[in-house]
Amino acid sequence: MNDANSTGMHGTHRDHEPAGAGTFAMAELLDLDAEVLHAHLDELTGWLAELATPAPSRILDLGSGTGTGTLALLKRFPQAGASALDVSPQMLHHLSKKAHALGLADRLDTVRADLDADWPGLGPADLVWAASSLHHLADPDRALARAFDALRPDGLLAVTEMDFFPRFLPDDTVQGAVEARLHAALNDRPAVDWTDHLTRAGFHLEERRPFAIDLRAPLPAAAGRYAQASLRILRSHADGRLSETDLVALDTLLDGDGRHSILRRQDLTVRSARTTWAARRP
Repeated sequence: MNDANSTGMHGTHRDHEPAGAGTFAMAELLDLDAEVLHAHLDELTGWLAELATPAPSRILDLGSGTGTGTLALLKRFPQAGASALDVSPQMLHHLSKKAHALGLADRLDTVRADLDADWPGLGPADLVWAASSLHHLADPDRALARAFDALRPDGLLAVTEMDFFPRFLPDDTVQGAVEARLHAALNDRPAVDWTDHLTRAGFHLEERRPFAIDLRAPLPAAAGRYAQASLRILRSHADGRLSETDLVALDTLLDGDGRHSILRRQDLTVRSARTTWAARRP
């Protein structure tokens, strides 16, 4: 999630938070992201289906988290099986439970793995998916070289990153200005363009495609909880970066379902942008 590069919020793969509240908060956020942005996921996986011909029979998800990408791809490609890799056993357990509830458990293997260490032998894949995970790695070029080796010839790699963390409040409100300052305070690294990295690893770039996300009323039912969970993650890194006045304003927004809670606002939107690089192994 590129609007907070320094805080480890791009995904779950390299978040070094201990198991507990931080892990559960991130799992909640990832699940809400999938629920609120399901139309984006449908568009993205539909585009990949056009590129991945023939349809893949084996999918590898690098840094799967709670399985947003894994499950979306299994639904898109009903003949495929998937292996989901993540360093967090809690995330993988959560993913397994979701897959079981959806009737997809027999098509999914979960594998605890640190992508900066040696990878387990997983067999050849037709599609490798890496969403908001590569930038967490100590050596992403090494991981891309391994992904290249894991793909069959003509196999497809999809790398997805957030261009900026979601925004929810109108810019012309006091709270929207606080949200903007929060994002600015945490956005201290530029977004990565993976094109050259992919080329060095031996891939042929098929397309670099930006996806703009701009959801307006009526929003999905979970949008308020998504906004609350997102801002809570950002707020946990804001001490010392914002004024006390701004921190109090954030805490008021995040105060459960209180009178001034973000859950009670009728003017929410969901604005973000994500970029996907689709690259092929020759």
